[in-house]
Amino acid sequence: MSVIESTLDTRSERFVQNRSEMLETLGELDALHEEVAAGGGEDAMKRLRARGKMPLRERIALVLDPDTPFLEISPLAAWRSEFQVGSGFVVGIGVIEGVECVILGHDPSVRAGAFNAFNAKKLMRGLEIARDNRMPYVQFVESAGADLRGDSGGDPEAAIRRETGHFAESGRLFYEITELSKMRIPTISVVFGASTAGGAYQPGMSDYNIFIRGQSKVFLGGPPLVKMATGEDADEESLGGAQMHCTISGLGDYLAEDETDGIRMCREVVSHLNWRKQGPGPTHAADEPLYSAEDLLGVVSRDLRQPFDMREVIARIVDGSRFEEFKPLYGPTLVTGWASIHGYPIGILGNNGALFPESAEKAAQFIQLCNQIDVPLLFLHNITGFLVGTDFEQNGITKNGSKMINAVSNSTVPHITVIVGASYGAGNYGMSGRAFGPRFTFIWPTAKIAVMGPKQMAGVMTIVQRSATERRGEVFDEAANDKRVAVVEHWAEERSKGLYATSRISDDGMIDPRDTRDVIGIALSACHNKTIAGTKEYGTWRM
Repeated sequence: MSVIESTLDTRSERFVQNRSEMLETLGELDALHEEVAAGGGEDAMKRLRARGKMPLRERIALVLDPDTPFLEISPLAAWRSEFQVGSGFVVGIGVIEGVECVILGHDPSVRAGAFNAFNAKKLMRGLEIARDNRMPYVQFVESAGADLRGDSGGDPEAAIRRETGHFAESGRLFYEITELSKMRIPTISVVFGASTAGGAYQPGMSDYNIFIRGQSKVFLGGPPLVKMATGEDADEESLGGAQMHCTISGLGDYLAEDETDGIRMCREVVSHLNWRKQGPGPTHAADEPLYSAEDLLGVVSRDLRQPFDMREVIARIVDGSRFEEFKPLYGPTLVTGWASIHGYPIGILGNNGALFPESAEKAAQFIQLCNQIDVPLLFLHNITGFLVGTDFEQNGITKNGSKMINAVSNSTVPHITVIVGASYGAGNYGMSGRAFGPRFTFIWPTAKIAVMGPKQMAGVMTIVQRSATERRGEVFDEAANDKRVAVVEHWAEERSKGLYATSRISDDGMIDPRDTRDVIGIALSACHNKTIAGTKEYGTWRM
């Protein structure tokens, strides 16, 4: 397999500027991650420790195998909302007793671990990852139930904050936990505190339950509700304490003396699962790329109109910078070919411009070939969309674009998507955007996602409104339109930013470009818990 020969000039003015701007953005993201890690703040952490409890992230660190990574999913959820950045919930993939698991946990330092619109989506995404990749599911339960706050006040950003969906989505978790068990995917609950009402069904639906003496409390209705409903004066321990559930009701399977003991028991449960991956392990040499990952800081400009060669990204994430390019002379605005990442074979599709009829047709063929040989697909986005216009329609852009989307839709090998730059309109769909069910989606800080660019959106609206005004025989108000265009462009730009997208859980997290290779490696390893099987069955093609 040939090696990519990089032509990236790391001393050029553009590279230096790109790198400087990327480091500035990463500094801002680091500050947000520190805010997330701080949970409910210093006072809340002190109160937690005073009650003999560990912060959530310490619990997770203790359950993981030493010196193994934890890939957190959507860590910046709820940024620019009424809720804490991170949403008071942690979801991620980690290794326990040599087994890759999906781990979820309520952060008791943030609103007592309450559910809200954002962490409900994170929870459902964690369940989806466990199901789609056949991974054991471990949940650290401690929640006061639903956070009843809503958006309020005369905040000018209220509209942008409301686009979250309804928290009732979390009610689906009871079904999903049971579904995992039906699929022979183990589910384990460690109950660290209160688990009330609907939250009681988190352990109620789990295969294994670990309760902590004097700390875990599980009941459908707490003492106040019991008093109002039945007149009974019940104390918490008799009603739903750990001792009661482990000795009388039978809901608890293991009774731990403290949190550390409960986490030890969790590790023991995972160790006896006799868990085996169904997919093959790495089959290629997992040597480092020839070029430094540091170079990735300067490849992409904040101004996404500045072109770059996606091969420069590929050269810095694949094993040994080896890449067998497929159809390099045909449809050159889409780079396709085979490589490996951390030893796992993979087919790569990367944008080097808009999708022409030829590049869309090439993509459809390449996706079929990867399905034929059971090779997962990596989609690297920098796409403004499919080209439009009379010439392109006559040359078959709709027909060939449909072939590409058909291939993406019906492909059954795992898809991993990384949005490096732009990802607009149907180009996002053709490149296996989130709506097309990739196993994992990550974005770079440079990413922008939208139906179309802000200027194009405002321009289309202007053309439509001007035509409607002329049909009515009225005079088009240019001044009012200019104001409207400014508003549309501003909010379209805000909503297109990668940080906004990741905060609304439209992906699995914004990553440092230098971590791209390792993040993809973890994702590929997770995918291989399940059989990697492609298909040659497709819908009707307009050949």
